[in-house]
Amino acid sequence: MKISLNWIQEYADIAGISPKDYAEAMTLSGSKVEGFAEVGEAVQNVVIGKILEKEKHPDADRLWICKVDVGTSETLQIVTAAQNMEAGDTVAVALHGATLPGGITIKTGKLRGVVSQGMFCSHEELGLSLSDIPGAAEDGIIVFPKAYAPGTNVKKVVGLDDVVVDFEITSNRPDCLSAIGLGRETAATFGKPFVTHTPKMTGNDENINDFIKVQVQAPEKCTRYIARGVKNIRIAPSPRWMRDRLTASGIRPINNIVDITNYVMLEYGQPMHAFDRRYLKGGEIIVRCAAADETITTLDGVSRKLDSDMLVIADATRAVAVAGVMGGENSEIQSDTTEVIFESAMFHGPSVRRAAKRLGLRTESSARFEKGLDSTLSLAAVNRACELVELLDAGTVIGGMVDIYPTPSCERVLPLDADKINHFLGTSIPRERMEEILTAIGFTVKGDQISVPTFRADVEEFADVAEEIARFYGYTEIPATALSSSAGIGGRSKSQAMEERIADMLSVMGYYEVMTSSFTERGAAEKLGRSSEGCIFIKNPLGEENAAMRNTLLHTNLEVLAHNANQRIANVRTFEIGKIYKDLDEKTLAKEPKMLFIGGYHTDFYAVKGDLEALFASLGVSSVRFETAPENATFHPGKTAAIFIGEEEAGIFGAIHPEIAGRYGLETEVFAAEIALDAILANAAENKTYKTLARFPAVTRDLAFLIDDTVQAGKVYEVIKKYAGGRAEEIVLFDIYKGKQVPMGKKSMAYKITFRAQDKTLSEQDVSRALDKIVRMLEKELGASLR
Repeated sequence: MKISLNWIQEYADIAGISPKDYAEAMTLSGSKVEGFAEVGEAVQNVVIGKILEKEKHPDADRLWICKVDVGTSETLQIVTAAQNMEAGDTVAVALHGATLPGGITIKTGKLRGVVSQGMFCSHEELGLSLSDIPGAAEDGIIVFPKAYAPGTNVKKVVGLDDVVVDFEITSNRPDCLSAIGLGRETAATFGKPFVTHTPKMTGNDENINDFIKVQVQAPEKCTRYIARGVKNIRIAPSPRWMRDRLTASGIRPINNIVDITNYVMLEYGQPMHAFDRRYLKGGEIIVRCAAADETITTLDGVSRKLDSDMLVIADATRAVAVAGVMGGENSEIQSDTTEVIFESAMFHGPSVRRAAKRLGLRTESSARFEKGLDSTLSLAAVNRACELVELLDAGTVIGGMVDIYPTPSCERVLPLDADKINHFLGTSIPRERMEEILTAIGFTVKGDQISVPTFRADVEEFADVAEEIARFYGYTEIPATALSSSAGIGGRSKSQAMEERIADMLSVMGYYEVMTSSFTERGAAEKLGRSSEGCIFIKNPLGEENAAMRNTLLHTNLEVLAHNANQRIANVRTFEIGKIYKDLDEKTLAKEPKMLFIGGYHTDFYAVKGDLEALFASLGVSSVRFETAPENATFHPGKTAAIFIGEEEAGIFGAIHPEIAGRYGLETEVFAAEIALDAILANAAENKTYKTLARFPAVTRDLAFLIDDTVQAGKVYEVIKKYAGGRAEEIVLFDIYKGKQVPMGKKSMAYKITFRAQDKTLSEQDVSRALDKIVRMLEKELGASLR
């Protein structure tokens, strides 16, 4: 909000405080200043002068030579072509070195051979209008109607000595969207008395109820409605002081009646509206919701379609204003208006915001209502408007008012515990100082309780009271203290540490970590060959590419691989640890398990399988096995395996189906794995166990078996490991053969088994017993026979 500093001066004496110091102090006390600007910054070194003598120029018929007193010991000589001044007049004089709007600089010079030590100024040369200076000549210099002391800075005389301060007002402080609110904050910040004015109740002996009837048909959206009337309206320009203050706040002056409503809005923070009474058909005001498809032409000349959720002010036949947003063109103040109804009401903030947003019409009024105003302001504001009518001689105020206020607002009562506040803030502020601060900002202190004024709806609990005390006591006055906590040193949780280990291990293996968006396109599941049933879709997506929450990491990571393939980057391998979203219902939130994706192209099945085995081994995850996966539309049916950790199926791994890869523009074979991170974390070893190097030699034996072609290698490995005993150090499948020497439906599988004991050198007998047992159990459990 922009506000005139001269206006603020009416509420708190800040004379002598520079704009810079004012801005810094207000920002520190919680009213952030975005910036400030001097109104007359372009006018420098222009003073009041008194013409002592006037005589004709000897060489020019239209030039005059004047002797001027500018408050110095030296009388200046100024040559001018102005014809509207005489000796004894008070004028504006631009001295040598003066600057004027437009970048004009005045210097001493000669006119027709006579030295001129300055220049007399017209209203235009000072950037003013004719109405800014009563009696100013349209084609001449400024001749002031009364005398001022020579040498006085002209900016003080013509109102250019103001500073406009731009405040950033947070949404929880609508009370500061007013001159009174900022004046109160200013007074408390600088420890000055807060000077305010209570509007006088004005009005003649007539009764407003004889002029207008008011009905509130939507009390949930209009908690208070006040109407007052003025007759014998005399439309005219507003006085200079009012126009200056409106202009400083960014509001264009229009006429005295409209300007009064805008001025009161800036002064009190209470939006108002003025209706031309002759256009209120039926002599009544009805506060109701708009009818379906009802239209109104607002003051900006635009016809707008309303809906039934919008609150309107209507007469007997039509809407004449959108409540809290903008008035209608059909009841605006005209140059021949003679009777006016002032509206000062309290509308429901969320309702006003919705209406303004749907209409694309955010105004100064709606910006205030949507933040939630104090309903007690409505009465003071309308009385102030009527008081200004009489002050500006703009009309006759009609007696009485219509005030529909079924549920008056009440002050909130909170405890005041000085010890608790000091403990909370880490201060030692005396209770008396706390009471001074709270009283200065409008709170009432009675014993151990405080009454929060109705304009401070943001103060709801103890912490809010402590904040009010802290910001005016001064944040810079609060001593810095070290934290006194028994909390230990922070660190990563088990899951965070494990994720970091996984990322480090995969990076060492040559994989690049990627991060993809949790949002994905609506057809992602279908692109992977899956059903979209169970997918979570966004009701108001930013775009179709962000219309769903991902339920797999495959889609976004295949897009990453495809992008790199299109850039002709060879041998790309990537991984991602991220959440997926599934199982959303009306009673619970979606489940968000974390998954691990690894994948790449220009590699093969066994290379990626080896990387997975190495990862599991580095994490201490035991009991991992790979089994043929059931048919999956995303993966190649002959190159896919389910990953089991213990008895739990933890993920899937294999080659992406060529048709699916083609949908992403991948022409090469792509391998990918997606594994539940929880399964890895639950089975990972927290601590590594180190072993000493073996002291005794190993014994290696090779075994080749004939076995049914349908038996998986993993099953054979499990049987060998189970019956080889604790001395089997390594079991490696090194050959699979199917050919002429092997019967149909069979295959030959050759394993190298390494035995080693930790306490002795193994004998041939020890190894033979283990081998015999392995052969017997393979034959018994899997139907294998030794070749």
